[in-house]
Amino acid sequence: MNIAVGCDHAGYILKLMAMDHLVLRPEVRLQDFGSYSEERVDYPDIALEAARAVSEGKADCGVLLCGTGIGMAIAANKIKGIRAAACNDVESARMARAHNNLNVLTLGGRVLAPGQVPGILDAWLTTLFEGGRHLVRINKIAAAEAADLCAGLPSGGRVVVFNHPLVQHKVGIIRSRDTSVKEFRELLQEIAGLMVYEITRNLPLTEVQVETPLAVTRARTLEGKKLAIVPVLRAGLGMVDGILQLVPNAKVGHIGLYRDHDTHKPVFYYCKLPEDIDRRMVIVTDPMLATGGSASDAIRMLKEKGCTNIRLMCLVAAPEGVAYVQKNHPDVDIYTASLDRELNPQAYILPGLGDAGDRIFGTK
Repeated sequence: MNIAVGCDHAGYILKLMAMDHLVLRPEVRLQDFGSYSEERVDYPDIALEAARAVSEGKADCGVLLCGTGIGMAIAANKIKGIRAAACNDVESARMARAHNNLNVLTLGGRVLAPGQVPGILDAWLTTLFEGGRHLVRINKIAAAEAADLCAGLPSGGRVVVFNHPLVQHKVGIIRSRDTSVKEFRELLQEIAGLMVYEITRNLPLTEVQVETPLAVTRARTLEGKKLAIVPVLRAGLGMVDGILQLVPNAKVGHIGLYRDHDTHKPVFYYCKLPEDIDRRMVIVTDPMLATGGSASDAIRMLKEKGCTNIRLMCLVAAPEGVAYVQKNHPDVDIYTASLDRELNPQAYILPGLGDAGDRIFGTK
């Protein structure tokens, strides 16, 4: 576990004590962002640099110290994806992790006695995030950050982030670098199956007459042309079988797009769609909504074929990709199992899960 540590002049002595305690944990590696003396400094300079390290995945979490912990928390919270709070007692530290998944702990050098620090650090580091209803609330904060990124753009369709415990549990497993190719494929199919249940909630129904072993009755069945699934090749293929488990009669088209490694722009190479696709609700599957270029181009191609009822299904989305799709296709709802923090300079999603195509097909 890499921990970013920083302080201003008022937190310097307590930082040394905190670091002495943290290094006793064999799993901990410290990144010290200063300051390195009791000489007066401006706390935002330290807090912002350390918080960016956490936000960018260079550190797993952070510990920041100033006079009260409040200033450090205010500054750190200006960085996207950071959840910082001053916790100057054990119970606050424990609850901040369990309910808020606090990733930056701030402490007050002028309000804490040295003997209080080990208990607060241990409570924060050893408590597990409880998820569930608390995850719903944290995802609302992430959605607000994404909305700020989209400010000034045309209002788009809904962005639905799946907070169901089963979905979130499986997303947690699928993120791990230790998850095998077999497990990754199976989990992706299971998540897609859970998501399609919600995506198809408003499919039209019609009444028909059926005969049970005991009586004749009326029952409901899906009406007219139903579904088409269009994966964006190649990673989108990994979600198709999970959907077909629930809607086996859905037709399947394919759109081939790959991302140029230098420009990060989509490059088209293949398209094969059902002849009646314009009369069906279309679910576009693209596990990683990063820049949004490939998904947006795929939706554009479908619209050119006459499709008017399109949904986009993702496993993980970045705010930048959401903004791009909403800008170009404000009529398309986006469904994702997770709304992540941001893109890195290589246009990969952070924290993400790596290259979905490579992990599905074992090509890396």
